This record gives sequence, structure tokens and C-alpha cells, in this order.
Amino acid sequence: MQNAADIAERPVVAENEAHLTLDELVQRAKALQPLLAKNAVEGERNRRSSEENIQAIAQAGLFKLMVPKRYGGQEGTIRSHLEVSAALGEACGGTAWVVALTNVCAWFTGLFPKQAQDDVFGANPEARVSGVFTPSNQVRRVDGGLIISGKWYFSSGSLHADWAMVGCVEQDQNGAFKAQYLALVPMSELTIEDTWFTVGMRGSGSNCIVGNEVFVPDHRLLNIMAAVGGEYATPFTDEATYRAAFVPVAALVLIGAQLGIGRAALKYVIDKAPQRAIAYTSFSKQTDSVVFQTQVADAALKIDTAHLRAFRAADDLDEAARRGQYPDYLTRARIRADTGLVTKDITDALNILMSAHGAGSFAEASPMQRWWRDSNTAARHAIALPAVGIEVYGKALLGVENTVTPLV
Repeated sequence: MQNAADIAERPVVAENEAHLTLDELVQRAKALQPLLAKNAVEGERNRRSSEENIQAIAQAGLFKLMVPKRYGGQEGTIRSHLEVSAALGEACGGTAWVVALTNVCAWFTGLFPKQAQDDVFGANPEARVSGVFTPSNQVRRVDGGLIISGKWYFSSGSLHADWAMVGCVEQDQNGAFKAQYLALVPMSELTIEDTWFTVGMRGSGSNCIVGNEVFVPDHRLLNIMAAVGGEYATPFTDEATYRAAFVPVAALVLIGAQLGIGRAALKYVIDKAPQRAIAYTSFSKQTDSVVFQTQVADAALKIDTAHLRAFRAADDLDEAARRGQYPDYLTRARIRADTGLVTKDITDALNILMSAHGAGSFAEASPMQRWWRDSNTAARHAIALPAVGIEVYGKALLGVENTVTPLV
């Protein structure tokens, strides 16, 4: 957990910085790619994103992508979130994941009452928030709020955060469900347990947050089920960004890094192909092989399809928010399915590229094996699972009751 001195040393981005265009935001992310690529191996080794990465991203203002303009943020669109995450993901999947999850937690914070937003961004416009939806039921009601305890796995970005957003369930006197919330808690009132020992996305440092008898005032509680239906607590209803659909946003933001990883792997395989032979064959260059050519084309088409699907979903969410319309259930179910199919297309493409590039893909010195592990690990996030999304969408198409998940 960071101390006051660490926070004081952070680079501060001017609060009155002009609102940047999508192209300008993406260019800022691309400018960081050499640094992120340089530090990628260190991030894996240390199981957290390099502090040099975090400082540079903060200096570029990219942690403020989804912070309201009222606090000096960019108040970006869902499309901008995906494109910035993808640009960072081309260089380091773990760091891109941290930025993506931090930014979506800034977006969630923008759904809370004004007092909660002031607590976070009013007190510190550079504040960063990590989050976990999984609820704890170690909760009791007291005057003015809740007392909560629990362990929340796996909180991406918690190592670099000032606040945490954690799930909790309130029960009545008989133990029956009463409400489920996202609770905003200062990181100074929590601890971090070092639990992130994984095969992939090691650089995300997605450790466990621990809380013991933490008081959360009512204004820092967001009713999740109300939010799923589009009922937000923010009084700033003219801010289109914070009118977007809750679960589709929560799901879709998980795939930006995947898009970047797919692009990076495809470019790497294409660039190396003229210098690589195919062992135990007559091909002195991979590019001469028709099988290799078709493998590359197949992978490229899958990656392209993933982008088309992801950007369509993001644009649908942004347009509905701009119009002040909450997407209907069928559209929200489709976007949940879109998210899973994007992850499947990217991981399928990576499998093809690993085979096409050859056994050297699995050398520790090759970035291919890191991209493959990062993508496959991220693809297993529960909200992004293709099987769940497809079942939810199928039920919606057929008018069958959804008994799988309320998160649509």
C-alpha cells in the first residue's frame, strides 16, 4: 500500500488541460509503447506494473480518461476507453489491464452521489480507484452507513490506487437479501494481501484487498441492482458519459487490452516471417509457404472481426448514452455476448499465430509466449466468459427467462 510520500511524488496533470480528441488520446498511449515494452519483462518478474510505467501514464493524463471534466478529467467515451487500452496493450498487457480497470472504476465513481465523487476526485483530482464486484456478506447496518469486512480477490490496480471499490451485500434481521452495493473505501483503511501468483497477466498485480470493520457512509454506497437497470445516483444527468449502460460497460472494458495484444502478435509474426525458415521443410522463408500464408490471413481476420465487434458495441453504448436512452435488454445481452466472442477471437488468433511462428514462440525471450499467456488469462475473467454471454443472449433472443446471471 502506498504511503503519503509516494502519493506526494506523483506527477500532477494540470486540471485545466484541454479536452483531448480520441486521436490525441490514442497518440499519447502509442507514445508510451517503447517504455512499456522495455519494462514488460520486469513487470512479469515483479508481478506488478513497473512504477516507471505508472508514473508516465499518469503524466500523460491517461488515468483521467474516465474522470468527469468537473475534476479536470477527460470524461471519455467507451470507444476511447477501448482504443487507449488497446494501444497500451500492444506494448504490455498487464499495464494496459491496470489502466483499463482503473479507468472503469473512475467511471463507476462518476455514478455515485456528488458527495462521494467529491470525497474521491474533489479531494484529489489525481486519485485512482481500483475495484472488485464480488460481494462480501460480512456487513452490518449502523447509523449513517455500513460496517464491512472481507477479502476481495482480485483487485487490479490496487497497488497504485488511493481508493477501492468493493462489493458487499446487506441482509435483513432474518438473513434475507436486502441490497447489494459497491462501496467506496480509502485504501488507507484497507490492506493488500500478496496473492497474485499467476501464469499470465502477472504485470497487473491483481492482489487481494482486505478490510476489517470498515465504516462506509451511505453516500459512498452504490446500489448495484439499481445501476444494472440504469438508475444511477449521480445528479449530473447532463454528462452523457455517465449515462452508459452499467453491465455492458463493465464487460466491454475488459477487452481493450486483448485487442492490443492481438495486434502486437500479428505484427510480430508478419515482421519476422521473411527471416524465419520452416524447420525440416524446403521453405527457407515462412512467407513462401501457402499454409503459413493462410494461417496469417485466418488470424488477421479473427483479430479484425474482434475489433469490428468491440467497436460496434462501444459505439452503440456511446450513442445511446448521448441520446439519453438506456439500451434495451436484448442489446445489453448481445453486448455481453460480444465481449465473450472478442476474447475467443483473439485467443483463437493467438493460437494460430503461435503455431505459424513456430516452437520459438515458447522461448522465454520471445514476447509471443507472454502475449499468449496474458491473453488467455484475461479471457477467463468471469464477466467475459463466452459460454455465459452466449447463453444469456440466446435466452434473450428466444424470450426464455434468464436464470444465469442478473448482470446484463
